[in-house]
Amino acid sequence: MTKSTISETAALKALLSETADHQILAEMLGFVADRLMALDVDQLCGAQAHERAAERLNHRNGYRERRWETRAGTVGVQIPKLRKGSYFPEFLEPRRASEKAMTAVIQEAYIQGVSTRSVDDLVKTMGMTGISKSQVSRLCGEIDERVDAFLDRPLEGEWPYLWLDATYIKVRRSGRIVSVAAIVAVAVNLDGRREVLGIAIQPSEAEVFWDEFLRALADRGLRGVKLIIADEHKGLKAAAAKVLGATIQRCRVHFMRNALACVGKKDRPIVTAALRTAFDQDTLADSKEHWVKLIEAFRPRHAKLAELMVRAEDDVLAYKTFPQAHWRQIHSTNPLERLNKEIKRRTNVVGIFPNEPAIKRLVGALMLEQNDEWAVTRRYMTLETVATVCEDNTMDLAKIAAL
Repeated sequence: MTKSTISETAALKALLSETADHQILAEMLGFVADRLMALDVDQLCGAQAHERAAERLNHRNGYRERRWETRAGTVGVQIPKLRKGSYFPEFLEPRRASEKAMTAVIQEAYIQGVSTRSVDDLVKTMGMTGISKSQVSRLCGEIDERVDAFLDRPLEGEWPYLWLDATYIKVRRSGRIVSVAAIVAVAVNLDGRREVLGIAIQPSEAEVFWDEFLRALADRGLRGVKLIIADEHKGLKAAAAKVLGATIQRCRVHFMRNALACVGKKDRPIVTAALRTAFDQDTLADSKEHWVKLIEAFRPRHAKLAELMVRAEDDVLAYKTFPQAHWRQIHSTNPLERLNKEIKRRTNVVGIFPNEPAIKRLVGALMLEQNDEWAVTRRYMTLETVATVCEDNTMDLAKIAAL
């Protein structure tokens, strides 16, 4: 063994003892990759580097750096460039699949509520180099295609019941942090199944915005809406009557909160029990009769509550004109409470959204997942009871035509 061989062996042993195992593997992979690419380019050029040959077909033209994510860690490789044409090594092709997998992980993490700042640490735990917030946002933009296709799909058939509810989310706009309403629309079709029809990000609850949102749903095919269940949103009642010709059911749960805010803490249990007796009546006529009695009973001591009951009577009891089998589902927006809680849980992790499209991306992806879940679960309403709603509507139209 020569002195040079001995010195090289000693240097190699020193390197092995001072370098971590994964770094050694990465260096070895980098060396092998460089040699493989050099051999490939030699064949493409018909000559080795700096070799003068009559059979030469092409020339090298520098290198471009590329990071190769492997199980041994990140390996820096230099891909040779050619004067004519291009070259990309075959052994790097699997990285494209790796990139897709990483993109899928980032997208899923974003949907699951992991903030963009935390995604960098998540990627590092996968053995890959971290990525910036801008890269995360760009990769998450690929969700938009699926979300847009879902939210813009045609709506077929009739949808007798439509629930609308809003969740407020913070977003940056023109250098300020403002709250916007993320509106979710859920409806039941003739099969008795729930579907998420659409979402909208609205700066306010003015009639013009409700009108725009409902018209967008109508343009996609929404028809046959008999009852819209929502809270007392400004402008919604007028827009619903104008665009869909539907009745508004004011959420009973939200009304109860408004009613209890009109009385003192000591009187709230009595008021709650009294209002429930009106809701528990078997017919609309009985509920209205009991409602009037309660108004007269409350007026001397709770004038503000009595006035609220007068204004809300028609809207808060509208559900009683529909089949009794549906009363539990249509008297409030409670069917959307689980959705709203899930939206809040995910959006609270993000905190302040950079823009409104980011809100649409996240909320839309959540609604897409929920819609898929509802598609494989049991019906929300039976076919027979839903059919009676549509039959009643057909009879009404026939009477109107006869007149």
